[in-house]
Amino acid sequence: MNGSWSRNAFVYLLILVAAAALFLNIYGPGEEPQTKSLSEVVALISRGEIERIDVQEEELRITIRGVEQPLISRKEEGIPLTRTLQGLGVDQAKLANVKISVLPPASSGNWLALIVNMLPLLLIAGLFLFLFRQSQSGNNQALSFGKSKARMFTGDRPTITFDDVAGSDEAKQELQEVVEFLKEPQKFVALGARIPKGVLLVGPPGTGKTLMAKAVSGEAGVPFFSISGSEFVEMFVGVGASRVRDLFEQARRNSPCIIFVDEIDAVGRYRGTGLGGSHDEREQTLNQILVEMDGFGTDTNVILIAATNRPDILDPALLRPGRFDRRVTMDRPDLSGRRAILNVHVKGKPLAPDVDLDLIARQTPGFVGADIENLVNEAAILAARRNRRSITMADMQESIERIAMGGPERRSRLIGAKEREIVAYHEAGHAIVVHLAKNADPLRKVTIVPRGDALGLTLYVPEADRHLYARSYFVDRIAVALGGRVAEELVFGDMTNGAGNDIKNVTQAARSMVTRYGMSDKMGPLQFGRQNENVFLGRELSEQRDYSEEVAEQVDEEVRRIVNDAYVRVRKMLTTHRAQLNAVAQALLERETLLAEEFVAIFEGKMSVDDLPDPLAAQPG
Repeated sequence: MNGSWSRNAFVYLLILVAAAALFLNIYGPGEEPQTKSLSEVVALISRGEIERIDVQEEELRITIRGVEQPLISRKEEGIPLTRTLQGLGVDQAKLANVKISVLPPASSGNWLALIVNMLPLLLIAGLFLFLFRQSQSGNNQALSFGKSKARMFTGDRPTITFDDVAGSDEAKQELQEVVEFLKEPQKFVALGARIPKGVLLVGPPGTGKTLMAKAVSGEAGVPFFSISGSEFVEMFVGVGASRVRDLFEQARRNSPCIIFVDEIDAVGRYRGTGLGGSHDEREQTLNQILVEMDGFGTDTNVILIAATNRPDILDPALLRPGRFDRRVTMDRPDLSGRRAILNVHVKGKPLAPDVDLDLIARQTPGFVGADIENLVNEAAILAARRNRRSITMADMQESIERIAMGGPERRSRLIGAKEREIVAYHEAGHAIVVHLAKNADPLRKVTIVPRGDALGLTLYVPEADRHLYARSYFVDRIAVALGGRVAEELVFGDMTNGAGNDIKNVTQAARSMVTRYGMSDKMGPLQFGRQNENVFLGRELSEQRDYSEEVAEQVDEEVRRIVNDAYVRVRKMLTTHRAQLNAVAQALLERETLLAEEFVAIFEGKMSVDDLPDPLAAQPG
């Protein structure tokens, strides 16, 4: 800040000097406009109007009686003034009444002229000096090219603690030992214990790995160096290794402290592959990290914490004991974890009495901490947009659907009457199969209002988090996905591409049942095929077939059989409940959206569309 201000001040000074030089060159020193010739001076002396004359070299300053501003004249060079005036006919008596003084030569005019002439040179010199300082600053930047770009946060004022991290109780317990070591290292050293030098935080994106590392620093009250793995790697070989050395040197000077490397897989991938640009530089950087981690002495209280969502691509040398010898998994939070995260993010936000955080937690399976934070923030934005003073349950529900479906409702999207009717029967088919299938997740909402790329939506959420999925669950999920397609065929005698994504999910689920989970009676408890993952891209690019063509045909037949059985089952369901299908579709055409309770009332015939409450009256705001 101070360096930038001084450079700006220097530039402004140069501009002022240039302006002054230009002004003085234009309006510089010269004869003033009120000048008189010697003949006019002689006439003034003859009339007795001149009081005194000051002689300074060749210039005469003439003071006239009663006039403050003097006149200027010039005498002949080298000739005394009295002789000149007498030669011009001035009377001796008149000249005796004029006081004549001879002043010493003035140096100010010479200096002023010298300065005016030197100003352009001074300006050029100043510009050269400025350019030299700039180039010197650039040289310093070049010399600091190999310096670490880590950002240091002091630990004297912790802003994030374990109280700000919810839903990861096991990870907190693991990292609590690191905090205790940084606070009281003598307790561990006295027992001969060695604290892990490196802690690797592993988990999906958004689970709070970076937040957890900052919480460790906040709890311990020590400096915190934060850097991304990609900041080590440059196009010049050796720069990354130099930055690693500088980072660890800074850490040792500030120990005890924590170094946090985010996305370490950018620099810690397998060595020797020869893939990925600048692999030589990346491998040298990784080698330097390995050396520096081994160089930590037992008396150096520096702990390296790294985060990644791809631990499978890290070099084995990083994961051995003595380096990253402790792995802390930060998985997606369960129901209680999501509830705790909601408590953290709703602090300071006004909530309406109808907000049920337990219900929100149940409706958000698979959400990570970042998703829940975004959910609450979107709900607050919706409430502000609707000019309310508090966040209602309707805002929360709308926010969940926005995140799940990838966008807001698109009521302005124009859909023809025929297509709207097809969408209504399609979604009604999904909803009825969800209601009748015993092992499917319970229905939450069905709507034909477009949202994102979908023309309609049937929302069903699990009552609790699932970790194990039974074969009956997969069978019912396939049946639910086929409900819309079968309803179209049954009512209109034709099919559309609206079920394209449903067919894709059905095929993948059935094939996974046969080839991955061994859920086929005919094929038995066997797995067919191995997925080859590229360690750099981290995705399944191909499947290596370890079975014969005959087995491949049997797999295809078994997949087809599972889907066909589900198709026949769903067609029988909707044929039996054709009247309910028509009633639900008509209700959707009139109301556009049905909640679970309203759907059940329509399906069981306990209520007609006219008996449902007015949706406009129920809308908030």
